[in-house]
Amino acid sequence: MSDPATVHGPAPKPGILDIAPYVGGKARLDGVLNPMKLSSNENMLGAGARARAAYAEALDTIHVYPDGRANKLRAAVAELHGLEPERLIFGNGSDEVFALLNQTYLTAGDNIVTGQYGFLAYRISALANQAEVKLAPEPDLKATPEALLEQVDDRTRIVYVSSPANPTGSWNTTEEITRLYAALRPDILLVIDEAYAEYVQEPDWATSFPLAKDAPNVVVTRTFSKIHGLGGLRIGFGYAPLPVAEAVDRIRLPFNVSVPGLEAAVAALADEAHQTASRELIHSWRPRLTQAIRGFGFEVYPSAGNFILVRFTDPKRSADAANAYLNSKGVIVRQVGGYGLPDCLRITIGTEDQNRAVIDALAVQIGVGGVGRSLRIGEAHEDEVARRRIDLEA
Repeated sequence: MSDPATVHGPAPKPGILDIAPYVGGKARLDGVLNPMKLSSNENMLGAGARARAAYAEALDTIHVYPDGRANKLRAAVAELHGLEPERLIFGNGSDEVFALLNQTYLTAGDNIVTGQYGFLAYRISALANQAEVKLAPEPDLKATPEALLEQVDDRTRIVYVSSPANPTGSWNTTEEITRLYAALRPDILLVIDEAYAEYVQEPDWATSFPLAKDAPNVVVTRTFSKIHGLGGLRIGFGYAPLPVAEAVDRIRLPFNVSVPGLEAAVAALADEAHQTASRELIHSWRPRLTQAIRGFGFEVYPSAGNFILVRFTDPKRSADAANAYLNSKGVIVRQVGGYGLPDCLRITIGTEDQNRAVIDALAVQIGVGGVGRSLRIGEAHEDEVARRRIDLEA
């Protein structure tokens, strides 16, 4: 009889145990009942009224399998963006769309190329398919066409670009995306992740849907997790060449998007008032938060998303110290050491109260005093606060 100590169970295929699991933004703090969660780039206004009503109504039919083709949502997305419905891929979040593309096109020894700080989900499913991940350097926290192309070789099958990018907030111009596409071999899939597209107001950015319409190797992805506030329902889609969409459909699980999710997503697309309010919140508070934090001496990178990335270069005022102090005040932001940015914090743009709480906490932490909702400032700091603060009431 075998010695139990020498008996081993099934072993994962090579490489699986070498993958670092994805760790999402922290959601809880010990001793804090309702912390301000600004760690996951969620919509701090929540889901819109129409989406919530559609979700509630769908509860009567959750015993029925969803439409595996998502035809109602397919038609709504196609009409809104002027796309061919048969070319849409729907997933359990855009994360699943990336995983499906990797599963469809990658074999052992192939590789994907993405930016040094590219979204971790691209890498995880590529590694799970025994492919290599090649990272293009981003010295200015932005993936450039030249840096990406430098990493492309004979085994490259997919190039991933986030625009706007998470966690950096950077974006690629229309000219840069076009230049990258033109230089790629036609057998390489170019995947452009536009998760934060609805928040962009930079004039040199435009959606890549028009490029994808006529290209044989371009996929553009979007999500309902950001401006639509449906992160908990996990819905995303990709617009792909028809042969790509048909290939992916052969391995997509048959009922991968839920009944409530489909109904809420259709309703969210039609809720223009909620989208406008969500966009205006970001456009109003992103520059205010940026200016306030820069006023404290920290570096804040330009962002086209619903978040900012803050770098803490002074060892005496480190990212870890700032994070700990924010946590002590009930505010949760995102540490991004897993992306190779240990001296940075990513902060989701929140509601007015949440943004002022961040400013207050950082101000007190560096010894300046609060500049947000209330001014708990000693006389010794009043002149410096007056000099640094911005007109948050504007």
